[in-house]
Amino acid sequence: MSETPDRADRPGPTAEHTLPGPPAEHATLTPGVPAGPAPRDEPRPGPGTGPQGGRPPLAWPAGHGGWGAAGAQPRWDHPVRDSGPSAAPEDSLYHQQARNGRQGVLGRLGELLLVVGFLVAGTIAVLAVGASAAYALGLDFAPGDSERFLDDPLADTVMALAGIAIGIPAVLLAVRLGGHRFAGSVASVTGRLRWRWLGVCAAVAFPVLALQTGLLMLWGWLEEGDAALGVVEFPGWGALLLGLVALVLVVPLQAAAEEFVFRGWLAQYFGGFLPSPWPGIVVASLLFALAHGFGGWPGFALLFYSAMWWGWLVVRTGGLEAVIAAHTANNLVAFCLSLVLGQLADTDTAADAPWQALVLELLVSPAYCLLIARLSTKYGVERRGPRRSGALLPSGPAAQ
Repeated sequence: MSETPDRADRPGPTAEHTLPGPPAEHATLTPGVPAGPAPRDEPRPGPGTGPQGGRPPLAWPAGHGGWGAAGAQPRWDHPVRDSGPSAAPEDSLYHQQARNGRQGVLGRLGELLLVVGFLVAGTIAVLAVGASAAYALGLDFAPGDSERFLDDPLADTVMALAGIAIGIPAVLLAVRLGGHRFAGSVASVTGRLRWRWLGVCAAVAFPVLALQTGLLMLWGWLEEGDAALGVVEFPGWGALLLGLVALVLVVPLQAAAEEFVFRGWLAQYFGGFLPSPWPGIVVASLLFALAHGFGGWPGFALLFYSAMWWGWLVVRTGGLEAVIAAHTANNLVAFCLSLVLGQLADTDTAADAPWQALVLELLVSPAYCLLIARLSTKYGVERRGPRRSGALLPSGPAAQ
């Protein structure tokens, strides 16, 4: 490619490039004499745009007056896309937050691979840190034929829950890097967790889930007596207090991570190219149930049924707050009860729930979700977004 000549060596304007008469902004109209072209009003590109990164081109295009002609401005023949995140169009529902115009088929595949890769890498990292901490503290590892990693039930439970909690940064990073959108859009349509609304949902969820657990225990006691509680062994007050502190710290993160993955990212992933939220809700509910193992058909049905209701509630309220509150309340009540009874070593999950639990879930899930939906209307909770008038989510090129 030849170099552009210095200004002193440039040839003068040819006849075809010369304006007839004075510059257009000072020319007077004379009958029979055509006026020169009107000045172009295109703005010069700002810093960081254009093929030369915002620097003035070495040579102006020759059209419309040629070299240095009045009104001559550089022209770019291709659009310049901002490299930052882009929001979905305004008034988008929760499952539509991935529709920012930045993804094709390969982009969606890349986002999926990022989520899987971050989950695997994060789980390995948690296992490595947990093993190192256990070795430093002198904790024993579980026997080879055990389903646990550490022999101490509390330490093993905390490490397992921490391994699930890695789903939060995995999803947020994948959405930002692969989806080219704001990571907070997974939390809610406002681009963040709405903490006050989360508190309202928690105030409803904890009594409801505690009542459900109490009714299930009462039902089992009425049918089987004391045998329904299994082997009870109080861990002691010191171990109990330590366990309660550990569970209160890690269970909310574990519960939120499952919601970020299943009710959040998966729903938005399918909602990015499907018009209805239900395919994403169904797939996410099925995977959610399978992730807990297949202990029996009542437990599998319970998980799938409650997940379907929770998926609807997320779209209805425009965020994950209500399901994070319910999931946290359910798991905290269950783990703390197991701690008090000395049954943390039990490896049963919700997939092993009896048919009585399914019967109660048939009533509790819709009751909680419909009540929260009604409260969301009362409190004016946003179910559509983003609202760029409030500068909660800056607009990207595809969000105009």
